[in-house]
Amino acid sequence: MFYPSIVENLAHNAVNDPDRLCLADEGKSLSYKQVWDAICGLSMELERLGVKRGSCVVVECNQSANYIICEFAIHLLKGIFVPLEKNAAIGRILEITSETNAVLHIGNRAVNELAGIPHLDITSVTDFAFGDVHNGVYYGSIEDLEIIDFPGSEDVSEILFSTGTTGKSKGIVLTHKSAIAIAENVCFGVKMKPENVEMIPMPTSHSHGLRRTYANMVNGSSVIFVGNFMLLKNVFAMMDEYHVTSMDLSPSMLGIMFKLSKDRLGDYAGTMDYIQLGSAPLSEEDKQHLSRILPKTRLYNFYGSTEAGCSCLMDFNEAQKPQGCIGRPAVNAEFIVVDEHRQPIESSIDNLGFLASRGDINMKEYFKAPELTLEAMPDGDYIYTKDMGYIDEDGYVYMLGRKDDVINFGGVKISPEEIESMVVKNSWIRDCACVPVEDKLTGQAPKLFIVLEDGVKYDDREFKYFLSEVLDANKQPKVVEIIDKIPRTFNGKIRRNELMNI
Repeated sequence: MFYPSIVENLAHNAVNDPDRLCLADEGKSLSYKQVWDAICGLSMELERLGVKRGSCVVVECNQSANYIICEFAIHLLKGIFVPLEKNAAIGRILEITSETNAVLHIGNRAVNELAGIPHLDITSVTDFAFGDVHNGVYYGSIEDLEIIDFPGSEDVSEILFSTGTTGKSKGIVLTHKSAIAIAENVCFGVKMKPENVEMIPMPTSHSHGLRRTYANMVNGSSVIFVGNFMLLKNVFAMMDEYHVTSMDLSPSMLGIMFKLSKDRLGDYAGTMDYIQLGSAPLSEEDKQHLSRILPKTRLYNFYGSTEAGCSCLMDFNEAQKPQGCIGRPAVNAEFIVVDEHRQPIESSIDNLGFLASRGDINMKEYFKAPELTLEAMPDGDYIYTKDMGYIDEDGYVYMLGRKDDVINFGGVKISPEEIESMVVKNSWIRDCACVPVEDKLTGQAPKLFIVLEDGVKYDDREFKYFLSEVLDANKQPKVVEIIDKIPRTFNGKIRRNELMNI
């Protein structure tokens, strides 16, 4: 049973196991007691700077322990954490501080003259740690924690803004209740152990990395942050130094590990308890390869969104399911499939619908956007998506893609990821993406974009022979186009809308 907020759980873990490693990054490591002391001390400085209940504080991510300490110090004052990506442009900082009426900016660069609000250097936040006693108050026992007015479950904890690469950023408003429910989904979903040490290279300015951090904080285990994942020598050194037992990766990060270090990850087969993967579909080839080098490690593929996080998962080292399976619902999530009128249907591979989910994991609303909120969750219960899929008789959920991505070939629904997972097996191909195009006979057909490996001379006839060997006739691309780079988001998702306009 968890307390109503992540920060309250962390405080109790600091009292019960003060010397356990809590947070580490490339510059330092801090015990639970040290982190709690820093949170308490920083919260007093934040209060002096004007942070109070309901105040928004914009914090630039630097993938460090200091950054997470900032978040929980804000929460201790019942303020609202508003994270921004690492090295955010000045214009974006000003946009978000203005949009949220933020009272403070925390980051590496002072923008107070432009933003008109105070600035706090993120590298200095641990300077305010005060130890056991401050102003006569001792924070080292359960009894003392009981006098602290921690945030309640319905209080707003954070606003997570989309990166705004297409159109205006959306702010997703989340409560402490949703943070706890998502942490439960992760803890129970991956069967997290008390002594867990999890490496998180995923950006903690976004929901994926944040939520894995939350799960470890309520579990009382340890988190290791990585700032530059491309420096794999440092990554493996930190894995050895802190005896890492689990990792949180995106498919693109896994691809980097395979490409730059071959099967080095397999050296940890005896100590790696689990690996979480999410934020974008994982290719079947990478799934199989990871299973081969880590045969006894639990390998989880998570499905979710910022609006409803970590809602479905599957250990693909345990369950072998067809392409598109995203597992069973997590403990705090319930799924249905609906038609275009949002009426529940009996779904199947031959009768696809739209996935919808509910539970305490769901967002409260979109920030200052009641119309968008009403569109996504009209009854205030389910969040309705544009993800097409079905639920089989065993309760496994399948997601075949967004409505606009799924290819309707003469009434047969084809997942573009299924085609991509076969195409990347070709040694010529560095990357690929598939989108629907209009076809006079079938309505739609697949169009394939490919990026060739360096030095490869494309042979159309030979490549189409390869496609005929690995894909069914109805999945053969109508058009194959060679491009220099597949457009992707920061976490590896293909920007299919851009490709459809080419």
